[in-house]
Amino acid sequence: MNSYQIILHLHSGIRWIAFLLVVVSVIKSLIGLYGEGKFTKFDNILGASFVGTMHLQFLLGITLYVFLSPATQSAFQDFGAAMKDISIRFWAVEHITAMIVAVVMAQLGRSRSKKAATDAGKFKVQSIFYGISFLFMMLGIPWFRLM
Repeated sequence: MNSYQIILHLHSGIRWIAFLLVVVSVIKSLIGLYGEGKFTKFDNILGASFVGTMHLQFLLGITLYVFLSPATQSAFQDFGAAMKDISIRFWAVEHITAMIVAVVMAQLGRSRSKKAATDAGKFKVQSIFYGISFLFMMLGIPWFRLM
């Protein structure tokens, strides 16, 4: 197995952890917000785990994008032609854009929730930003593309 396959398998496998963490984080935040719950150490760990997983995914994805992926290497050779090929365009532009937005929204949610003054504020910020992150994650996964 070469380095491209190893990084690709890691990136593909860890996405399920990120997916699980964002779903649990959003549901837990909504329950906390509407159930007037306390923001606990577990909520903090859950948010940190989600964002940390997103950062790891980003590093693996950038490694694939810049150095290893045959799709992006092909796109970099002739970007004009790549934009006409729906599959190459997806990997060269659409996937990375959606995932960068997902990572940024996750990080903003984490940073802003830590600064929120109340438990309800923490839950509200997390549910909004993690929810947006989830949406962009879904838009960036090939199976969920709208054609």
